[in-house]
Order: sequence, then C-alpha cells, then structure tokens
Amino acid sequence: MNENISEIVRREIERTDYGIVFSASDFPVGVIKQKLVNKVLENMTKTGEIRRLSKGRYYKTKTTEFGELIPSSYQLVKDLLEEKGKLIGYITGYQIFNELGLTTQISAILQIGTIKDKKSIQRSYYRIKFIKQRNTITKENIPLLQLLDCLRFFKNIPDTTPADSCKRLLVLLSDLNENQRSRIKKLALKYTPQTIALLGAMLEELNPNEDIQILQTTLNYQTFYNLAIPQDILSTQKKWNIK
Repeated sequence: MNENISEIVRREIERTDYGIVFSASDFPVGVIKQKLVNKVLENMTKTGEIRRLSKGRYYKTKTTEFGELIPSSYQLVKDLLEEKGKLIGYITGYQIFNELGLTTQISAILQIGTIKDKKSIQRSYYRIKFIKQRNTITKENIPLLQLLDCLRFFKNIPDTTPADSCKRLLVLLSDLNENQRSRIKKLALKYTPQTIALLGAMLEELNPNEDIQILQTTLNYQTFYNLAIPQDILSTQKKWNIK
C-alpha cells in the first residue's frame, strides 16, 4: 500500500510545474491515506527532491543560472488568501506598488489584506505581514481595494516622490469605469480619512463633475493631511485639506 501511495505522489509531483506549492490534500487519495502522503513528502524533502515551504506545504524547485527557483509570491501565500473556497485575503502593499508601476523596488516583505487579525510569519526569505481589511473581499473588489491601499499608504511607497506617485495614481484611477468609481467611493468609507480625502481630490481632479458628496460628508474639515504633492499636479487638494 505504501509503495502505491509513493508512486501516486511521485507521479503527481512529476506532472507539477516547478514553483507550484502543494500539500497532502492535493493528491488523488482518500483522506485516510493522507498521513501516508505526508510521510512520502517528508522523505522526499529529506532527500532534497522537493522543498518544504511551511508546515504541510511543499514545492518542486530547480537551479537556474540565477540560482534556485522559488515559488512566486502568490504561490507562497495562496493558502492565506482563501479558506474553504471563500476569499479571505489578497496581496497588497509593496508587491502591488511594484505591479502598478508606483515603484521599481522589490521588497522582502509581503503584505496581505485580510478580514482576520494575524501575526506576521516568515516563509522562504519573505516576511509576511497582515493588514486588516474592513470591507468584504471579493474578486471584483480586490483591484479597487489594492488601489485604496496605495492611497492609504501613500507616504510609504518607496523609491519615488509624492509627485510621481500622484501622477501614476491619477492614471490608474482614470482607467476605472463608472461602476468601479461608484464602488471604490463606497469601499473608501471604511478606510482612513487621508485615504478618503486623497481619493476625493484625485477623482475631482480627473472630473470636476464627479459626484464626491459621499466622500465629503464623512470628513472632518479641521484635519489636514501633509502629503507634499505639488499643487500643479493635484489642483483640488486644498479643498480636501491636503497640503
């Protein structure tokens, strides 16, 4: 029986692409036999045939001219993004700053927006940190939440200037359709006042006729936000107490 399980595991791993993270539950065997699968995976880890990422999670790697291939950021954290078929998290922060063209810097910190409070963990050479997200996380919402996170952490975007960050975010926001603009304004209400103010100023910069009342009515106009954005790039900022 053990030999049969071993053959099944090795055959499936051989079919799996390099860098794909898997666990015992991914193999076509019954739940009762998953302990045997785990034993095979542990033995293959000891012999160097596969690598252990975290408890019960493994990947197949190979060495290239640039060094050992490791899983993508998504593969490293995919088990933290979904639970029983339901989305509970999404990649954000430094990774998204880079993907959206806000910075060229690559970080060893991976940030995940999540509905649950969690402590930081280490996987491979990445430090994984969690950011509380108060909105419902859906496939449609994630790109909008990622944009709002960029506004929330505007001052933390590395290797750039406020002017360049603002110009790039204006381009990204201009790509939103009417439905997405309506939705991002509602999602912003569960963010920080700075996020709301910056979103309102940018949407109004893009379209002076944009309906931004839902954002305006939530702000305390005795609070100011020091973001150092040039006036000629965000001409609406004074109205939103941004300076």
